[in-house]
Amino acid sequence: MTSESRDSTLAGHVSRLQAEIIDDLDEEIELELDDTRLDQLLRDADGDGVDSDGPALPRVQYFRELLRLQGELVKLQDWVVDRRLKVVVLFEGRDAAGKGGAIKRITQRLNPRICRVAALPAPNERERTQWYFQRYVTHLPAGGEIVLFDRSWYNRAGVERVMGFCTDDEREEFFRSVPEFEKMLIRSGIILVKYWFSISDDEQHLRFQTRIHDPLKQWKLSPMDLESRRRWELYTKAKEEMIERSHIPEAPWWIVEGNDKKRARLNCIHHLLTQIPYSEVAHPQIELPAREHHPDYLRNPVPEEMFVPAVY
Repeated sequence: MTSESRDSTLAGHVSRLQAEIIDDLDEEIELELDDTRLDQLLRDADGDGVDSDGPALPRVQYFRELLRLQGELVKLQDWVVDRRLKVVVLFEGRDAAGKGGAIKRITQRLNPRICRVAALPAPNERERTQWYFQRYVTHLPAGGEIVLFDRSWYNRAGVERVMGFCTDDEREEFFRSVPEFEKMLIRSGIILVKYWFSISDDEQHLRFQTRIHDPLKQWKLSPMDLESRRRWELYTKAKEEMIERSHIPEAPWWIVEGNDKKRARLNCIHHLLTQIPYSEVAHPQIELPAREHHPDYLRNPVPEEMFVPAVY
């Protein structure tokens, strides 16, 4: 290969790499444009803007910080794998508090085989007869894994209590057991981080309105969500008791102010990175091996009807 052809090949690779980076940014921008679209739907429906705790975070600043923090998350992931750590992060909060958006940004650049999300449905008949924590235990990480719980065993202290799905005795047993359960997890080597996403009454109302008026988001509103809205004050009392009785030194609760979704995501990721001391893991330089070429290799033609129609 001549020097000119090598330079041309290198230039082509650099151009392709730049295009891949732009594609990654486009995916994130798509998510953010969806947020903007929802805000506009809300303005059209209610005639006013979205509640927030101050001026909006400039978009350029938000993207710059998000990408920087996601780069640190990749380093943290490498550290978890290298040191065979076991990490569990709980995300709790009211409906529409922003848990899912934060989880999505955390996992966006990570390996799904290493960092996975556990979002358990309502327990079935068999699970309701088990030890309460049993179905959560099966989702706990092995060495070198991170598990993000999109809601967790604290369902018993929240939705089950407010909706009457558990008895007072079952709730009391939960509060007796959960500190010991979490201490046991920590003694076993699990790093446990617990987040509560906090939003105001007005902000939840506004976010529910966006879901009502957006056909792409209406699936997120279940009858349970609507009932939880009506029982706002009962949820507040349940949350206060939950934090009071399960905020232990070994596994404290951390409150994420969630009225501003972008700030909440950045603050949560930044804080998570501080909870696990990590360093950058050195990797050997990767060299792509040359592809083998065989003179007798012949690629068989693919029938035209097998291709997906090129509509775009």
